[in-house]
Amino acid sequence: MTTMMNNYNKKVLLGMSGGIDSSSAAIILQEKGFEVIGVTFIQKSLESMEEAVADAKRIARMLDIEHFVMDLRQAFEQEIVQYFHTEYEKGRTPNPCVKCNKEIKYKRFIEEADRRGIHYISSGQYARVVKENDGYLIKKAKNLSKDQSYYLYNLQGKDLDRVLFPLGELDSKEQARQLLKSKGVEFYQKKESQEICFIQDDKYIEFIEQYFDPKTKLGNFVDSDGNVLGKHEGIHKYTVGQRKGLGIALGTPHYVLDINPDNNNVTLGLSNQLEKSGCYLSDYNIIYDNYDLNGKEFSCKIRYSSRESIARISRVNDKLFVEFKEKVRAVTPGQSLVFYDGDVLIGGGIIDKTV
Repeated sequence: MTTMMNNYNKKVLLGMSGGIDSSSAAIILQEKGFEVIGVTFIQKSLESMEEAVADAKRIARMLDIEHFVMDLRQAFEQEIVQYFHTEYEKGRTPNPCVKCNKEIKYKRFIEEADRRGIHYISSGQYARVVKENDGYLIKKAKNLSKDQSYYLYNLQGKDLDRVLFPLGELDSKEQARQLLKSKGVEFYQKKESQEICFIQDDKYIEFIEQYFDPKTKLGNFVDSDGNVLGKHEGIHKYTVGQRKGLGIALGTPHYVLDINPDNNNVTLGLSNQLEKSGCYLSDYNIIYDNYDLNGKEFSCKIRYSSRESIARISRVNDKLFVEFKEKVRAVTPGQSLVFYDGDVLIGGGIIDKTV
């Protein structure tokens, strides 16, 4: 990204978790001549964040950068945790990381950067912002196995000239580790966390059951004709496409096809019944102003780890309709569908219902 480097736009507010990626991002930004100000946000109890804050502060001292903490516990509880358990109560499968990027990581960071007179914001996420012609585009990371652009579809085109992703050009995770090693950072072998950040040991069922009476979610397994097959343990324990852990033997492998929060029915069926020809997206965002969807085919991901599928996308009232070129398995309400034109992220939305 080329730009004039005056005192204002040499500053960058970097989200620091104390981990490998954000620490490596700090080093790359410094090497590019930026004045880095690190920030760690508190999203749960101070005790549970103690190690992350301590690691972030230690890295900041080693790199001689300013660091501060933002207490966002109240906002995180209202915007992320409440959304998380409410979606499960509705029989949907939420994606809290997408929500956090929208409501916390970028919205709050931009507000804080403005308050402090800082032009840029940054994170240790693997993606790229590339200047092309008169604007900026979000593209997949060079290292596709680490690409995290899926989580960024709620960014606004008008803000992209302020967003930096230093790790987007790296060929491998090992490069990030070696950057830390070169600076003498002692935890360059630190293990990555794959869990939801606010849930300990990935025990999300125990976590969400703090917010409602699980007995109210009990109901029946039914087939696609509504015939009762047996009892289940609560709609919040299942997700579309699930086969293992159903607790019912039907002779042949059965999968969760649908979850109805109105009567607590969980519909089971065979593998081929999971295939869908399309879906509707609510709460969607198209990153670039006046972008024309008509007549184009896009590569879509129905979840972060899914293979891409080709689809056409059109506006229908207040939703987007996604029509897959070939049927797609386990399209799950509550998850985000994200779509690309080549390696350019165009937008995405929440899967509302399938067809």
